Amino acid sequence: MICPFSQGGQASRRFLLGAAGGLAAAMGSGLGMRAAAAQSLPPATAGQEPFWGPHQGGIATPQQSHSYFAAFDLTARQRSGIVTMLRAWTEAAARLCAGHTAGPLGTDPARIAPDGGAALGLPPARLTITFGFGPGLFSKDGKDRYGLAAQCPAALTDLPKFVGDQLEPARSGGDLSVQACADDPQVAFHAVRELVRLAYGVAQLRWAQTGFTANTPADETGRNLMGFKDGTNNPPSSHSARPTSPDVPRRLDEVVWVTEDGPDWMRGGSYLVTRRIRISLEHWDRTEVDFQEEVVGRHKYSGAPIGTTGEFDPLGLDRVDNEGNPVIAETAHVRMGAALTNDGAQILRRAYSYNDGASFTAERWPPWRQGMMYDAGLFFLCYQRDPRTGFVRIFENMAKLDALNQFTTHNGSALFACPGGVSEGSYIGQLLFEAGA
Repeated sequence: MICPFSQGGQASRRFLLGAAGGLAAAMGSGLGMRAAAAQSLPPATAGQEPFWGPHQGGIATPQQSHSYFAAFDLTARQRSGIVTMLRAWTEAAARLCAGHTAGPLGTDPARIAPDGGAALGLPPARLTITFGFGPGLFSKDGKDRYGLAAQCPAALTDLPKFVGDQLEPARSGGDLSVQACADDPQVAFHAVRELVRLAYGVAQLRWAQTGFTANTPADETGRNLMGFKDGTNNPPSSHSARPTSPDVPRRLDEVVWVTEDGPDWMRGGSYLVTRRIRISLEHWDRTEVDFQEEVVGRHKYSGAPIGTTGEFDPLGLDRVDNEGNPVIAETAHVRMGAALTNDGAQILRRAYSYNDGASFTAERWPPWRQGMMYDAGLFFLCYQRDPRTGFVRIFENMAKLDALNQFTTHNGSALFACPGGVSEGSYIGQLLFEAGA
């Protein structure tokens, strides 16, 4: 395939010089971009989520309806190139979250524009951009590539191989992560595209995943593709009016944010686990509702635990029926994932549904029936202060015993350390790179 910016199959000089010049201007020291951003960013407006602050946006932020997640492999030979890119990413992200272009638009049509323009005229749509660092930033193939190995937190370790995993390398891992969430899918995708462009020569895209949620009111729990409410037992925030129960013994601040138990550069941050879970919707859709409810452990339409009427009623895992059998099955999904079943382990679920099409197969022998399989399911994301005592503790049992496993396949997985938030004038991960200097 010939590059559209090439002549005779070779990249044109004009394109290469324009790209290099644009990147140098955008990434350079970051000072010019910071000054331009400071001059052009207005006060917060409706539909705008704050970018600067003690925590990164997109974690405790009320969930937006669309997501574009991207994982990157680093190609930079020196740490200085990563720092330059992170400066450019930070300044571009601040502008994008404010509803602006990634960089101030110029007037020279002979140069590559600092923004592709796909979101021009669109509001911010509550855009948040969340950055994460994978294990490969610190060491890869046994090598300390950037002099940061000593700064790698113990919690950022490879996830164990769980029972039933069918992980694909093309959907797993990564040295860096970027997640853009917004109430407009074009705004989210545009944000990631601009950051991919700014990463040229430093990092390259490894895999990406789009996602969406049910467009429900903020005070209601959205439903996943199986038709069940998803996230009922999330830990409530300090300001949440959600009812509390023994099923969620801790609030969000205690579950999510790293404090003195982590390195300085991670304080105010959180650890992100991603899992791409294909759900056999083609089979699920042909099962009776009462069986679905037994598998999940909740009533499908109300979201209430089996045998109760309210979504936020306590699970009551010790309840038994007239014959002494547990009302909520021993292998029910909600039992397997409950804090009470996992020594108090909790996580913040921030999952998105995905739909990447369908495939069709035909039997090799008569009657040659055709089969259909959706490539759809749940892009599961969860945040916690330590994945070893959060996701890993919970999912070790779920991978072995959860009744829902008969309908699900985990084919993608990754772990990232999402550092604390950014103050104006600094860049994402600055404390890490200064500590490793």
